[in-house]
Amino acid sequence: MRLAFDNEKYLELQSKNILDRVSKFGNKLYIEFGGKLFDDYHASRVLPGFLPDSKLRMLLTLKDKVEVIIAINAKDILKNKMRGDLNINYETEVLRLIDAFRSSGLFVGSVCITQYQVAPQVASFKKKLNNLGVKTYLHYEIAGYPHDINNIISENGFGKNQYIETERPIVVVTAPGPGSGKMATCLSQLYHENKRGVKAGYAKYETFPIWSIPLKHPVNLAYEAATADLNDVNMIDPYHLEAYAVTAVNYNRDVEIFPVLKSMFEAIYGESPYKSPTDMGVNMAGFAICDDEAACQASKDEIIRRYLRSLVDLRNGKIGQEAVDKILLLMRQLNISVGDRKCVQAAVDKKKKSGTEAMALELEDGTIVTSRTTPLLSAPAALILNSLKTLAGIRDSIPLITPAIIEPISKMKIDKLGNHNPRLHADEILIALAISATTNPLADMALKQIDELKFTQAHSTVILPQVDSEVLKKLKIEVTTEPEFYAHKLYSK
Repeated sequence: MRLAFDNEKYLELQSKNILDRVSKFGNKLYIEFGGKLFDDYHASRVLPGFLPDSKLRMLLTLKDKVEVIIAINAKDILKNKMRGDLNINYETEVLRLIDAFRSSGLFVGSVCITQYQVAPQVASFKKKLNNLGVKTYLHYEIAGYPHDINNIISENGFGKNQYIETERPIVVVTAPGPGSGKMATCLSQLYHENKRGVKAGYAKYETFPIWSIPLKHPVNLAYEAATADLNDVNMIDPYHLEAYAVTAVNYNRDVEIFPVLKSMFEAIYGESPYKSPTDMGVNMAGFAICDDEAACQASKDEIIRRYLRSLVDLRNGKIGQEAVDKILLLMRQLNISVGDRKCVQAAVDKKKKSGTEAMALELEDGTIVTSRTTPLLSAPAALILNSLKTLAGIRDSIPLITPAIIEPISKMKIDKLGNHNPRLHADEILIALAISATTNPLADMALKQIDELKFTQAHSTVILPQVDSEVLKKLKIEVTTEPEFYAHKLYSK
């Protein structure tokens, strides 16, 4: 994979910039962390070389100075809001984040329940956190937030929130997902710190859009594609342009809220430390791009994938037609199309030729591998075997797993486990291959190629069952599908 991003340079620049920002305030900085800290796969796809846990690695360079507050909105607890990519609710995600931070060596100071309201589910979660030894604080809904500055910056506004006790100079405020109240938590803390004579600062850390590259750069357009359902729009920061005569990229929500934030800073401190929303940011990702051409190509590929996935989300009722149309418009701006994704047409052609559901995968060297659904194997399972054979230089006619292993598994699924589908899924075929590898040298040779599947591109002619989709994701295969259900069924397993 052609690298576009210098991750080591990024870590150095980013940590230095945050330390510089801390020094400008009363040695206390609250940083609102947007996006994902542990698994930022979007960034790693559009900026090859950016590690999915780069933000975490950066924090570890400052770990003795950092503590973490996790914000969760009480309304999300009541709605049992889910994190779709992990299929867990926000309460469970808070616990997962705490474990992940602690296991990495970062100090989690507390959890803040925002927009608190009395309800059994909220009380139960608070009690659970307390029983686990996690400090928990309550912040409340404020009438007129965010526009009624006089009420917000008063004892009836931020003043009624509990002050979160912190120990370290850099306080990272993160959350299980958007809308959790990270910014309000930071601002409330600034109010309380100022009352205690501490001139704490606020900063915002989001990777995208990247402020220091052009507005219509493919990397920034890929961010618009990723947030098409949120209707985020990249734009030139007008406040930054006016203050410094320098063009910087931001997005509509930050630009829209800046006058309010500026007024809050003025109400707390008497003046605002920032002249623009871009000023508030500390992101240095743009300065670590080392191959712009590679970043552009990776971003174009990501936009095409986003478009194909948006068609599936539309079919499943997760988004509206407007989001699909927005991504299509971005593709037209960049003069790219689905035809640029070679595995798409290869999968469609394989389906026409075989008369059944099919998949295709493009290896790093451009080789196309195809598969079809068979009586004993799903198309994803067959694709994994075919791809490993190709990588190992094993002839297609040579079986890696004997029917003596596959058929009993298939029979068990039907006779004992109550499945209607006898075909082996991707996880089952990998287990069968691992068993075969203990006695079959060719199977062992093929299995050793599994890491070579990372970052390959694949396409399916049908929406994949969750079990197959998750296995391909774990193998880091970039998969897209047609917006069609298998055999016209609405449910499959």
